Amino acid sequence: MYILESHGSGAAFFDHDSDGDLDLYITNGATFTTYRNRSGPGNALYRNKGDGTFADITGDAGVGDAGWSGGVAVGDIDNDGHQELYATNYGANVLYRNKGDGTFADITSEAGIGGDQYSASAAFFDYDHDGDLDLYVANYVVFDAEHLPAKPALCSFYGGLQVYCGPKGLLGAPDALYRNEGDGRFSDVTQIAGIAAANRYYGLGVVPVDYDDDGDTDLFVANDETPNVLWQNQDDGTFTDIALIAGVAYNGDGDTEAGMGVDFGDYDNDGDPDIYVTHFFTETNTLYRNENGRRFSDVTTTAGLAAATVDLLGWGTRFFDYDNDGRLDLFVANGHVYPQVEQAATGSTYGQSNQLFRNLDHRRFDLVDIGLTDHKVSRGTASGDYDNDGDIDLFVVELNDAPTLLRNDGGNTANWLVVQVIGSDDNRDGAGTRIRLQIAGQSQSRTVNGAASYLSHNDLRVHFGLGESEKVAQVEIIWPNGSVDIVEQVPANKLLVVRQNTTNAILELGSNPF
Repeated sequence: MYILESHGSGAAFFDHDSDGDLDLYITNGATFTTYRNRSGPGNALYRNKGDGTFADITGDAGVGDAGWSGGVAVGDIDNDGHQELYATNYGANVLYRNKGDGTFADITSEAGIGGDQYSASAAFFDYDHDGDLDLYVANYVVFDAEHLPAKPALCSFYGGLQVYCGPKGLLGAPDALYRNEGDGRFSDVTQIAGIAAANRYYGLGVVPVDYDDDGDTDLFVANDETPNVLWQNQDDGTFTDIALIAGVAYNGDGDTEAGMGVDFGDYDNDGDPDIYVTHFFTETNTLYRNENGRRFSDVTTTAGLAAATVDLLGWGTRFFDYDNDGRLDLFVANGHVYPQVEQAATGSTYGQSNQLFRNLDHRRFDLVDIGLTDHKVSRGTASGDYDNDGDIDLFVVELNDAPTLLRNDGGNTANWLVVQVIGSDDNRDGAGTRIRLQIAGQSQSRTVNGAASYLSHNDLRVHFGLGESEKVAQVEIIWPNGSVDIVEQVPANKLLVVRQNTTNAILELGSNPF
Protein backbone atom coordinates (compact mmCIF):
# COMPACT_ATOMS: atom_id res chain seq x y z
CA MET A 1 0.00 0.00 0.00
CA TYR A 2 1.24 3.49 -0.92
CA ILE A 3 0.56 6.68 1.05
CA LEU A 4 -2.03 7.70 -1.52
CA GLU A 5 -4.06 4.57 -0.84
CA SER A 6 -4.29 5.21 2.91
CA HIS A 7 -5.86 8.66 3.04
CA GLY A 8 -9.37 7.61 2.12
CA SER A 9 -12.05 9.99 0.96
CA GLY A 10 -14.90 12.21 2.09
CA ALA A 11 -18.55 13.07 1.63
CA ALA A 12 -20.89 16.04 1.38
CA PHE A 13 -24.35 16.63 2.79
CA PHE A 14 -26.03 19.23 0.57
CA ASP A 15 -29.40 19.84 -1.08
CA HIS A 16 -28.53 19.41 -4.75
CA ASP A 17 -32.12 19.74 -6.01
CA SER A 18 -33.40 22.38 -3.56
CA ASP A 19 -36.25 20.20 -2.33
CA GLY A 20 -35.59 20.80 1.37
CA ASP A 21 -33.71 17.65 2.32
CA LEU A 22 -30.04 16.69 2.25
CA ASP A 23 -28.55 14.61 -0.52
CA LEU A 24 -25.17 12.86 -0.37
CA TYR A 25 -22.10 13.08 -2.57
CA ILE A 26 -19.35 10.55 -1.88
CA THR A 27 -15.80 10.59 -3.23
CA ASN A 28 -14.62 7.04 -3.65
CA GLY A 29 -10.86 7.15 -4.17
CA ALA A 30 -9.10 4.28 -5.89
CA THR A 31 -6.12 1.96 -5.80
CA PHE A 32 -3.18 2.15 -8.17
CA THR A 33 -4.55 -0.81 -10.09
CA THR A 34 -7.99 0.71 -10.64
CA TYR A 35 -6.56 4.19 -11.21
CA ARG A 36 -4.22 3.09 -13.96
CA ASN A 37 -6.86 1.18 -15.90
CA ARG A 38 -9.70 3.62 -15.03
CA SER A 39 -11.76 0.83 -13.48
CA GLY A 40 -12.46 2.44 -10.13
CA PRO A 41 -15.98 2.98 -8.77
CA GLY A 42 -15.98 6.72 -9.41
CA ASN A 43 -17.72 9.27 -7.21
CA ALA A 44 -21.42 8.94 -6.44
CA LEU A 45 -24.42 11.21 -5.86
CA TYR A 46 -27.38 9.91 -3.89
CA ARG A 47 -30.72 11.74 -3.87
CA ASN A 48 -32.59 11.81 -0.59
CA LYS A 49 -36.03 10.33 -1.31
CA GLY A 50 -37.50 11.82 1.86
CA ASP A 51 -38.50 8.45 3.31
CA GLY A 52 -35.22 7.50 4.97
CA THR A 53 -33.68 6.06 1.81
CA PHE A 54 -31.45 7.36 -0.97
CA ALA A 55 -31.34 6.71 -4.72
CA ASP A 56 -28.12 6.58 -6.75
CA ILE A 57 -28.49 9.22 -9.48
CA THR A 58 -24.81 9.56 -10.39
CA GLY A 59 -25.22 8.68 -14.04
CA ASP A 60 -28.20 10.94 -14.66
CA ALA A 61 -26.60 13.82 -12.78
CA GLY A 62 -23.26 13.48 -14.58
CA VAL A 63 -20.99 13.71 -11.54
CA GLY A 64 -19.27 10.32 -11.52
CA ASP A 65 -15.69 11.53 -11.85
CA ALA A 66 -13.47 8.46 -12.13
CA GLY A 67 -10.26 10.17 -11.07
CA TRP A 68 -8.56 9.46 -7.77
CA SER A 69 -10.85 11.61 -5.64
CA GLY A 70 -10.28 12.45 -2.01
CA GLY A 71 -12.12 15.53 -0.85
CA VAL A 72 -15.24 17.46 -1.76
CA ALA A 73 -16.28 21.09 -1.38
CA VAL A 74 -19.71 22.56 -2.06
CA GLY A 75 -20.68 26.14 -2.82
CA ASP A 76 -22.98 28.28 -4.93
CA ILE A 77 -20.21 29.99 -6.89
CA ASP A 78 -22.53 31.92 -9.25
CA ASN A 79 -25.21 32.86 -6.68
CA ASP A 80 -28.01 31.32 -8.72
CA GLY A 81 -29.44 29.27 -5.84
CA HIS A 82 -27.90 25.97 -6.94
CA GLN A 83 -24.78 24.62 -5.27
CA GLU A 84 -21.78 23.46 -7.24
CA LEU A 85 -19.55 20.45 -6.47
CA TYR A 86 -15.75 20.48 -6.39
CA ALA A 87 -13.92 17.15 -6.10
CA THR A 88 -10.24 17.14 -5.14
CA ASN A 89 -8.05 14.51 -6.75
CA TYR A 90 -4.61 13.07 -7.12
CA GLY A 91 -4.05 15.02 -10.32
CA ALA A 92 -6.58 17.41 -11.83
CA ASN A 93 -9.52 18.39 -9.62
CA VAL A 94 -13.06 18.68 -11.02
CA LEU A 95 -15.68 21.44 -10.75
CA TYR A 96 -19.29 20.59 -11.57
CA ARG A 97 -21.78 23.40 -12.16
CA ASN A 98 -25.28 22.69 -10.87
CA LYS A 99 -27.65 23.39 -13.77
CA GLY A 100 -30.71 23.46 -11.51
CA ASP A 101 -32.50 20.64 -13.31
CA GLY A 102 -30.93 17.71 -11.46
CA THR A 103 -27.87 17.59 -13.70
CA PHE A 104 -24.37 19.04 -13.56
CA ALA A 105 -21.83 20.20 -16.15
CA ASP A 106 -18.05 19.85 -15.90
CA ILE A 107 -16.73 23.43 -16.09
CA THR A 108 -13.27 22.81 -14.65
CA SER A 109 -11.40 24.06 -17.69
CA GLU A 110 -13.43 27.25 -18.06
CA ALA A 111 -13.19 28.02 -14.36
CA GLY A 112 -9.43 27.46 -14.25
CA ILE A 113 -9.27 25.57 -10.96
CA GLY A 114 -8.24 22.09 -12.06
CA GLY A 115 -4.74 22.16 -10.64
CA ASP A 116 -2.34 19.25 -10.95
CA GLN A 117 -1.38 18.48 -7.35
CA TYR A 118 -2.21 15.76 -4.84
CA SER A 119 -5.12 17.64 -3.26
CA ALA A 120 -6.85 16.96 0.04
CA SER A 121 -9.48 19.20 1.66
CA ALA A 122 -10.92 22.31 0.02
CA ALA A 123 -13.12 25.17 1.19
CA PHE A 124 -15.36 27.71 -0.50
CA PHE A 125 -15.41 31.04 1.37
CA ASP A 126 -15.58 34.74 0.53
CA TYR A 127 -12.21 36.06 1.62
CA ASP A 128 -12.41 39.44 -0.19
CA HIS A 129 -16.00 40.45 0.70
CA ASP A 130 -17.09 40.86 -2.92
CA GLY A 131 -20.19 38.70 -2.58
CA ASP A 132 -19.03 35.52 -4.29
CA LEU A 133 -17.28 32.41 -3.06
CA ASP A 134 -13.54 31.96 -3.49
CA LEU A 135 -11.71 28.65 -3.09
CA TYR A 136 -8.83 27.38 -0.96
CA VAL A 137 -7.29 23.99 -1.76
CA ALA A 138 -4.98 22.21 0.68
CA ASN A 139 -2.48 20.09 -1.21
CA TYR A 140 -0.54 17.26 0.41
CA VAL A 141 2.70 15.99 -1.13
CA VAL A 142 4.45 15.84 -4.46
CA PHE A 143 3.95 12.17 -5.14
CA ASP A 144 5.32 9.86 -7.82
CA ALA A 145 4.83 6.15 -7.31
CA GLU A 146 7.77 5.41 -9.56
CA HIS A 147 10.26 7.43 -7.49
CA LEU A 148 9.63 6.79 -3.80
CA PRO A 149 12.15 7.54 -0.99
CA ALA A 150 14.81 4.92 -0.50
CA LYS A 151 14.36 2.19 2.11
CA PRO A 152 14.67 1.68 5.00
CA ALA A 153 15.24 5.07 6.65
CA LEU A 154 12.01 6.63 5.47
CA CYS A 155 9.89 3.51 5.19
CA SER A 156 9.99 1.80 8.57
CA PHE A 157 7.69 1.91 11.58
CA TYR A 158 8.23 0.70 15.15
CA GLY A 159 11.40 -1.32 14.99
CA GLY A 160 11.69 -2.07 11.32
CA LEU A 161 8.13 -2.93 10.31
CA GLN A 162 8.06 -2.09 6.61
CA VAL A 163 5.34 0.39 5.67
CA TYR A 164 4.73 2.85 2.86
CA CYS A 165 6.93 5.93 2.59
CA GLY A 166 5.99 9.45 3.57
CA PRO A 167 5.08 12.09 4.17
CA LYS A 168 8.54 12.76 5.57
CA GLY A 169 11.05 12.52 2.78
CA LEU A 170 8.51 13.75 0.25
CA LEU A 171 8.26 17.35 -0.90
CA GLY A 172 5.18 19.14 0.36
CA ALA A 173 2.75 20.27 -2.33
CA PRO A 174 1.87 23.98 -2.45
CA ASP A 175 -1.63 24.99 -1.36
CA ALA A 176 -3.67 27.19 -3.68
CA LEU A 177 -6.05 30.14 -3.32
CA TYR A 178 -8.40 30.99 -6.19
CA ARG A 179 -10.35 34.25 -6.39
CA ASN A 180 -13.81 34.12 -7.93
CA GLU A 181 -13.96 36.75 -10.68
CA GLY A 182 -17.76 36.66 -10.81
CA ASP A 183 -17.98 35.61 -14.45
CA GLY A 184 -17.49 31.86 -14.11
CA ARG A 185 -13.70 32.14 -13.94
CA PHE A 186 -11.27 31.97 -11.03
CA SER A 187 -7.81 33.53 -10.80
CA ASP A 188 -4.90 31.88 -8.99
CA VAL A 189 -3.94 34.46 -6.35
CA THR A 190 -1.75 32.17 -4.24
CA GLN A 191 1.32 34.34 -4.65
CA ILE A 192 -0.17 37.81 -4.40
CA ALA A 193 -2.34 36.85 -1.42
CA GLY A 194 0.71 35.67 0.54
CA ILE A 195 -0.37 32.04 0.72
CA ALA A 196 2.92 30.93 -0.86
CA ALA A 197 4.75 32.05 2.29
CA ALA A 198 3.97 28.74 4.01
CA ASN A 199 3.38 26.64 0.99
CA ARG A 200 5.38 23.43 1.35
CA TYR A 201 3.64 21.88 4.33
CA TYR A 202 1.62 18.66 4.14
CA GLY A 203 -1.90 20.11 4.04
CA LEU A 204 -4.87 17.87 4.91
CA GLY A 205 -7.67 19.67 6.79
CA VAL A 206 -9.11 23.13 6.13
CA VAL A 207 -11.66 25.27 7.94
CA PRO A 208 -12.56 28.94 7.31
CA VAL A 209 -13.14 30.77 10.60
CA ASP A 210 -13.25 34.40 11.73
CA TYR A 211 -11.30 33.58 14.87
CA ASP A 212 -10.67 37.22 15.87
CA ASP A 213 -14.22 38.51 15.22
CA ASP A 214 -13.04 41.36 12.99
CA GLY A 215 -15.58 40.68 10.26
CA ASP A 216 -13.42 38.93 7.69
CA THR A 217 -12.84 35.22 7.28
CA ASP A 218 -9.53 33.71 8.32
CA LEU A 219 -8.43 30.16 7.54
CA PHE A 220 -6.94 27.31 9.59
CA VAL A 221 -5.01 24.53 7.83
CA ALA A 222 -4.18 21.28 9.65
CA ASN A 223 -0.86 19.97 8.36
CA ASP A 224 0.58 16.47 8.64
CA GLU A 225 3.92 16.32 10.52
CA THR A 226 4.50 20.03 9.89
CA PRO A 227 3.25 23.09 11.80
CA ASN A 228 -0.37 24.12 11.39
CA VAL A 229 -1.12 27.38 9.62
CA LEU A 230 -3.56 30.08 10.73
CA TRP A 231 -4.05 32.50 7.87
CA GLN A 232 -5.13 35.84 9.31
CA ASN A 233 -7.10 37.81 6.73
CA GLN A 234 -5.57 41.30 6.43
CA ASP A 235 -8.71 42.66 4.72
CA ASP A 236 -6.64 43.91 1.80
CA GLY A 237 -6.57 40.74 -0.29
CA THR A 238 -3.63 39.22 1.58
CA PHE A 239 -3.09 36.77 4.44
CA THR A 240 -0.43 36.42 7.15
CA ASP A 241 0.37 33.16 8.92
CA ILE A 242 0.10 33.89 12.64
CA ALA A 243 -0.19 30.30 13.88
CA LEU A 244 2.97 30.52 15.99
CA ILE A 245 1.96 33.80 17.61
CA ALA A 246 -1.60 32.58 18.15
CA GLY A 247 -0.45 29.33 19.76
CA VAL A 248 -1.86 26.86 17.22
CA ALA A 249 1.20 25.94 15.13
CA TYR A 250 2.18 23.31 17.71
CA ASN A 251 0.55 21.73 20.74
CA GLY A 252 0.91 23.16 24.22
CA ASP A 253 4.20 21.32 24.72
CA GLY A 254 5.67 22.87 21.59
CA ASP A 255 5.54 19.63 19.62
CA THR A 256 4.74 19.35 15.93
CA GLU A 257 1.84 16.96 15.45
CA ALA A 258 0.36 15.15 12.46
CA GLY A 259 -2.77 17.17 11.78
CA MET A 260 -5.53 15.38 9.86
CA GLY A 261 -9.04 16.77 10.36
CA VAL A 262 -10.16 20.05 11.88
CA ASP A 263 -13.31 21.83 13.01
CA PHE A 264 -14.22 24.93 14.97
CA GLY A 265 -17.01 25.64 17.41
CA ASP A 266 -17.75 27.65 20.52
CA TYR A 267 -17.67 24.70 22.91
CA ASP A 268 -17.26 26.91 26.01
CA ASN A 269 -20.03 29.29 24.95
CA ASP A 270 -17.98 32.45 25.44
CA GLY A 271 -18.74 33.89 22.02
CA ASP A 272 -15.57 33.03 20.11
CA PRO A 273 -14.71 29.95 18.00
CA ASP A 274 -12.41 27.28 19.41
CA ILE A 275 -10.49 24.80 17.24
CA TYR A 276 -10.14 21.00 17.42
CA VAL A 277 -7.54 19.06 15.40
CA THR A 278 -7.26 15.27 15.03
CA HIS A 279 -3.85 13.62 15.03
CA PHE A 280 -1.77 10.49 14.56
CA PHE A 281 -1.54 7.47 16.84
CA THR A 282 0.51 8.23 20.04
CA GLU A 283 -0.43 11.92 19.75
CA THR A 284 -3.51 13.27 21.46
CA ASN A 285 -6.02 15.18 19.41
CA THR A 286 -5.76 18.85 20.38
CA LEU A 287 -8.40 21.30 21.61
CA TYR A 288 -7.35 24.93 21.27
CA ARG A 289 -9.46 27.33 23.35
CA ASN A 290 -9.84 30.80 21.86
CA GLU A 291 -8.78 33.47 24.36
CA ASN A 292 -10.93 36.41 23.22
CA GLY A 293 -9.65 36.40 19.64
CA ARG A 294 -6.05 37.14 20.59
CA ARG A 295 -4.46 33.73 21.02
CA PHE A 296 -5.31 30.12 21.80
CA SER A 297 -4.53 27.80 24.72
CA ASP A 298 -4.11 24.03 24.48
CA VAL A 299 -6.72 22.74 26.95
CA THR A 300 -6.82 19.14 25.70
CA THR A 301 -5.95 17.54 29.03
CA THR A 302 -8.10 19.71 31.27
CA ALA A 303 -11.03 19.22 28.88
CA GLY A 304 -10.75 15.43 29.28
CA LEU A 305 -9.76 14.77 25.67
CA ALA A 306 -6.16 13.58 26.02
CA ALA A 307 -6.18 10.06 27.46
CA ALA A 308 -9.12 8.94 25.32
CA THR A 309 -7.47 9.92 22.02
CA VAL A 310 -3.75 9.22 22.43
CA ASP A 311 -3.97 5.56 21.39
CA LEU A 312 -6.13 6.19 18.32
CA LEU A 313 -5.57 7.84 14.94
CA GLY A 314 -8.15 10.53 14.24
CA TRP A 315 -9.51 11.89 10.95
CA GLY A 316 -12.94 13.42 10.43
CA THR A 317 -14.29 15.44 13.34
CA ARG A 318 -17.35 17.58 14.06
CA PHE A 319 -18.57 19.90 16.77
CA PHE A 320 -22.34 19.38 17.01
CA ASP A 321 -25.03 19.29 19.69
CA TYR A 322 -26.09 15.65 19.47
CA ASP A 323 -28.52 15.76 22.40
CA ASN A 324 -29.91 19.30 21.88
CA ASP A 325 -28.92 20.46 25.36
CA GLY A 326 -27.34 23.68 24.10
CA ARG A 327 -23.73 22.51 24.40
CA LEU A 328 -21.51 21.50 21.48
CA ASP A 329 -20.40 17.89 21.64
CA LEU A 330 -17.60 16.33 19.61
CA PHE A 331 -17.34 13.39 17.20
CA VAL A 332 -14.09 11.79 16.01
CA ALA A 333 -13.65 9.20 13.25
CA ASN A 334 -10.67 6.89 13.80
CA GLY A 335 -8.61 4.37 11.85
CA HIS A 336 -4.94 3.55 11.42
CA VAL A 337 -2.95 4.05 8.22
CA TYR A 338 -0.82 0.91 8.33
CA PRO A 339 -2.54 -2.47 7.80
CA GLN A 340 0.60 -4.04 9.29
CA VAL A 341 0.29 -2.18 12.60
CA GLU A 342 -1.10 -5.20 14.42
CA GLN A 343 2.19 -7.02 13.74
CA ALA A 344 4.07 -4.42 15.78
CA ALA A 345 4.23 -4.27 19.56
CA THR A 346 2.16 -1.10 19.75
CA GLY A 347 -1.14 -2.38 21.08
CA SER A 348 -2.87 -0.59 18.23
CA THR A 349 -5.23 -1.97 15.60
CA TYR A 350 -5.87 -1.09 11.97
CA GLY A 351 -9.62 -0.79 12.41
CA GLN A 352 -10.62 1.40 15.35
CA SER A 353 -13.79 2.55 17.07
CA ASN A 354 -15.14 6.04 16.48
CA GLN A 355 -15.85 8.32 19.43
CA LEU A 356 -18.50 10.71 20.70
CA PHE A 357 -17.61 13.10 23.50
CA ARG A 358 -20.44 14.76 25.43
CA ASN A 359 -19.92 18.35 26.53
CA LEU A 360 -20.58 18.30 30.26
CA ASP A 361 -20.40 21.93 31.34
CA HIS A 362 -18.83 24.05 28.56
CA ARG A 363 -15.42 23.07 29.96
CA ARG A 364 -15.05 19.30 30.07
CA PHE A 365 -16.00 16.39 27.82
CA ASP A 366 -16.83 12.79 28.63
CA LEU A 367 -16.63 9.81 26.26
CA VAL A 368 -20.12 8.38 25.93
CA ASP A 369 -21.19 4.92 24.84
CA ILE A 370 -23.74 5.22 22.05
CA GLY A 371 -23.08 1.88 20.40
CA LEU A 372 -20.16 2.89 18.15
CA THR A 373 -18.41 -0.45 18.63
CA ASP A 374 -17.53 -1.43 15.06
CA HIS A 375 -13.80 -1.34 14.37
CA LYS A 376 -13.46 0.16 10.91
CA VAL A 377 -10.83 2.25 9.15
CA SER A 378 -12.74 5.53 9.14
CA ARG A 379 -11.78 8.70 7.31
CA GLY A 380 -14.04 11.57 6.14
CA THR A 381 -17.09 12.59 8.18
CA ALA A 382 -20.02 14.83 7.22
CA SER A 383 -22.81 16.03 9.50
CA GLY A 384 -26.37 17.10 8.77
CA ASP A 385 -29.99 16.38 9.63
CA TYR A 386 -30.75 14.15 6.64
CA ASP A 387 -34.14 12.99 7.99
CA ASN A 388 -35.27 16.48 9.07
CA ASP A 389 -36.26 15.42 12.57
CA GLY A 390 -34.40 18.12 14.48
CA ASP A 391 -31.20 16.33 15.47
CA ILE A 392 -27.87 15.97 13.68
CA ASP A 393 -26.91 12.77 11.89
CA LEU A 394 -23.45 11.69 10.72
CA PHE A 395 -22.06 10.04 7.61
CA VAL A 396 -18.66 8.36 7.89
CA VAL A 397 -16.59 7.20 4.93
CA GLU A 398 -14.69 3.96 5.58
CA LEU A 399 -11.48 2.90 3.84
CA ASN A 400 -12.07 -0.15 1.62
CA ASP A 401 -15.47 -0.73 3.19
CA ALA A 402 -19.07 0.42 2.90
CA PRO A 403 -19.72 3.84 4.46
CA THR A 404 -21.61 4.24 7.72
CA LEU A 405 -24.75 6.37 8.11
CA LEU A 406 -25.32 7.17 11.78
CA ARG A 407 -28.90 8.28 12.36
CA ASN A 408 -29.42 10.22 15.56
CA ASP A 409 -32.32 8.64 17.43
CA GLY A 410 -33.33 10.55 20.53
CA GLY A 411 -31.53 13.86 20.18
CA ASN A 412 -34.81 15.53 19.32
CA THR A 413 -36.38 14.70 22.67
CA ALA A 414 -35.05 18.13 23.60
CA ASN A 415 -36.04 21.26 21.67
CA TRP A 416 -34.13 22.76 18.76
CA LEU A 417 -34.04 25.47 16.12
CA VAL A 418 -32.55 25.33 12.62
CA VAL A 419 -31.58 28.58 10.89
CA GLN A 420 -31.04 28.86 7.15
CA VAL A 421 -29.76 32.11 5.68
CA ILE A 422 -30.00 33.27 2.06
CA GLY A 423 -27.66 36.08 1.09
CA SER A 424 -28.36 38.84 -1.42
CA ASP A 425 -25.70 41.51 -0.91
CA ASP A 426 -23.37 38.76 0.30
CA ASN A 427 -22.82 35.28 -1.15
CA ARG A 428 -26.11 33.42 -1.47
CA ASP A 429 -24.96 30.53 0.72
CA GLY A 430 -24.45 33.01 3.53
CA ALA A 431 -21.02 31.50 4.23
CA GLY A 432 -19.34 33.44 7.02
CA THR A 433 -22.60 34.71 8.50
CA ARG A 434 -22.66 34.69 12.30
CA ILE A 435 -25.83 33.73 14.15
CA ARG A 436 -26.41 34.54 17.81
CA LEU A 437 -29.32 33.26 19.87
CA GLN A 438 -30.62 34.76 23.08
CA ILE A 439 -32.53 32.19 25.05
CA ALA A 440 -33.44 31.78 28.72
CA GLY A 441 -30.83 34.30 29.83
CA GLN A 442 -28.06 32.66 27.83
CA SER A 443 -26.62 33.03 24.35
CA GLN A 444 -25.32 30.67 21.69
CA SER A 445 -23.14 31.56 18.73
CA ARG A 446 -22.58 29.70 15.46
CA THR A 447 -21.18 30.52 12.01
CA VAL A 448 -22.53 29.41 8.64
CA ASN A 449 -19.83 27.17 7.21
CA GLY A 450 -19.85 23.84 5.42
CA ALA A 451 -16.12 23.22 5.00
CA ALA A 452 -14.71 21.34 7.99
CA SER A 453 -13.84 17.85 9.27
CA TYR A 454 -11.66 15.90 6.82
CA LEU A 455 -12.18 15.87 3.04
CA SER A 456 -15.86 16.67 3.62
CA HIS A 457 -18.67 19.23 3.49
CA ASN A 458 -21.48 19.62 6.01
CA ASP A 459 -25.05 20.92 6.08
CA LEU A 460 -25.05 24.72 5.76
CA ARG A 461 -28.22 25.01 7.82
CA VAL A 462 -27.24 26.00 11.36
CA HIS A 463 -28.57 23.83 14.18
CA PHE A 464 -29.11 24.93 17.77
CA GLY A 465 -30.10 22.73 20.70
CA LEU A 466 -32.52 24.53 23.01
CA GLY A 467 -32.96 22.05 25.84
CA GLU A 468 -36.34 22.62 27.50
CA SER A 469 -36.83 26.13 26.09
CA GLU A 470 -39.86 26.43 23.85
CA LYS A 471 -39.06 29.84 22.40
CA VAL A 472 -35.99 31.83 21.35
CA ALA A 473 -36.13 35.43 22.52
CA GLN A 474 -33.93 36.77 19.76
CA VAL A 475 -32.04 35.53 16.70
CA GLU A 476 -29.37 37.96 15.50
CA ILE A 477 -28.01 37.44 11.97
CA ILE A 478 -24.70 39.24 11.35
CA TRP A 479 -23.97 39.07 7.63
CA PRO A 480 -20.42 39.11 6.23
CA ASN A 481 -20.84 42.72 5.08
CA GLY A 482 -21.72 43.79 8.62
CA SER A 483 -25.45 44.29 8.13
CA VAL A 484 -27.69 42.80 10.80
CA ASP A 485 -31.13 41.18 10.74
CA ILE A 486 -32.97 40.43 13.98
CA VAL A 487 -35.90 38.07 14.47
CA GLU A 488 -37.64 37.92 17.84
CA GLN A 489 -39.81 35.42 19.67
CA VAL A 490 -39.11 32.42 17.44
CA PRO A 491 -40.86 29.18 18.44
CA ALA A 492 -38.79 26.04 19.01
CA ASN A 493 -38.67 23.03 16.71
CA LYS A 494 -38.91 25.05 13.50
CA LEU A 495 -36.84 26.06 10.49
CA LEU A 496 -36.17 29.81 10.48
CA VAL A 497 -35.29 31.06 6.99
CA VAL A 498 -33.81 34.55 6.81
CA ARG A 499 -33.26 36.37 3.52
CA GLN A 500 -30.74 39.17 3.79
CA ASN A 501 -32.31 42.60 4.33
CA THR A 502 -35.74 41.40 3.18
CA THR A 503 -37.96 38.80 4.81
CA ASN A 504 -37.93 35.83 7.12
CA ALA A 505 -40.17 32.81 7.42
CA ILE A 506 -40.80 30.20 10.10
CA LEU A 507 -41.36 26.83 8.44
CA GLU A 508 -41.50 23.15 9.20
CA LEU A 509 -38.11 21.48 8.82
CA GLY A 510 -37.97 19.89 5.38
CA SER A 511 -39.91 22.68 3.69
CA ASN A 512 -38.48 24.13 0.48
CA PRO A 513 -37.32 27.66 1.36
CA PHE A 514 -36.38 28.67 -2.18
